[in-house]
Amino acid sequence: MLAAMLIAAAALPQIPFEKYQLANGLTVIVSEDHRAPVVGVDVWYHVGAVNERKGRSGFAHLFEHLMFQGSKHLHGDERTVFAMLERNGATNLNGTTEWDRTNYFETMPADRLELALWLESDRMGFLLDTVDQKKLDTQREVVRNERRQSIENVPYGRAEERLVQLLYPQPNPYYGYVIGSHEDLVAASLDDVKDFFRTYYAPNNASLALVGDFKIAEAKALVEKYFGPIARGPQKPAVTAKTEAHAGEQRETLRDQVQLAKVLIGYVGPKPLENAAAGPLTRVLAGGKSSRLYHDLVYQKKIAQDVSASWDPSMQLGGLIEISATVQAGHTPEEVTAALTEEVKRLRDAPPAQEEMDRAKRNLEAGLFAQLENVGGFGGKADQLNYYEMWAQDPGAFTTNLKATLAVTPEQIQQLAQRYLRDEQRVLITILPEPPQASSGGAK
Repeated sequence: MLAAMLIAAAALPQIPFEKYQLANGLTVIVSEDHRAPVVGVDVWYHVGAVNERKGRSGFAHLFEHLMFQGSKHLHGDERTVFAMLERNGATNLNGTTEWDRTNYFETMPADRLELALWLESDRMGFLLDTVDQKKLDTQREVVRNERRQSIENVPYGRAEERLVQLLYPQPNPYYGYVIGSHEDLVAASLDDVKDFFRTYYAPNNASLALVGDFKIAEAKALVEKYFGPIARGPQKPAVTAKTEAHAGEQRETLRDQVQLAKVLIGYVGPKPLENAAAGPLTRVLAGGKSSRLYHDLVYQKKIAQDVSASWDPSMQLGGLIEISATVQAGHTPEEVTAALTEEVKRLRDAPPAQEEMDRAKRNLEAGLFAQLENVGGFGGKADQLNYYEMWAQDPGAFTTNLKATLAVTPEQIQQLAQRYLRDEQRVLITILPEPPQASSGGAK
């Protein structure tokens, strides 16, 4: 038995790394991986919606766009930046903004590592040299259009935003959603966005992870060359916002231009790394076609077309747990709501079977191992190192957290459901199709 446990422990993936800090406060994590002649470059700025104040939502996401508009030594716009990197073999190239962090990443041929470090250091240290009113106005409109395309004109998109607003009411900084509001984006002045950049986009509020085909000593010399001269920024303001417990269930009904009704249920769940059972819990509920919700609502009762359950592990004010189901034609949202409510209650009343736990953990492992095939990109090795650096101040917590997750018991799943998935703590939104438009044509 002991031998089997030791073999299982040894089989857990580990990412060897070295972590250190530059004099200006930049945290650097380097990890050699010689499986392929590429290197993943991943920069995390510890800034997101959580750092925005009322009336100034969407700034972190706005800077995700401005950071691709050239800097002091790389003139041009988004097309220039992407074209330059792609000409040099870049893949997995992008930037993303979340509730508490913004990142920029690219995977480069190993002999182009210096180019990527030059680019990332230039926009960290010298972006404001090129940010003017014209660029701000242009990217402000790009972001507003993205909001229309990704939220306002996407089926069920406005309901997803409303779910967040009800779970994290004002003055919670999550209320404004990551992308921000039209009103706040329009009101942003050039001085506003420059002050925001100076406060949060500094080396002492960032971490740089490099994973790939390089020698650590050579990589460290390049990091010092390009990032060492950048001045330390000010101490950023502490996050003082808190998420208040809900006193009772909240329900809303929305209309949307959709063909099928949908039910969204949201809860405020654990913070990052606070409870290892959160990931397995959502997979017990909806991790594949053998999961509880799929079997009950889609396969057996045939009242839902699809189901999902997720937990956001990157929200320091409490991660959103969301359960959703699209109502099958010929059935009602009330039927689906009752079935979802019953399944969650069943999880509170009794722990899942061991077979369900094993299936949920295999589901988790498969997804993680697929991500770890990449040195860079979203969820790749460099991204994992940065995640655990931000939330545990230890990139090596990747392995310890995975070990804790795989050791979760059915009773821990039940306890998590009892604590966080209570009916009186939930927000329930029902989305109904818009009523058909009356014909404007007269009789002939």
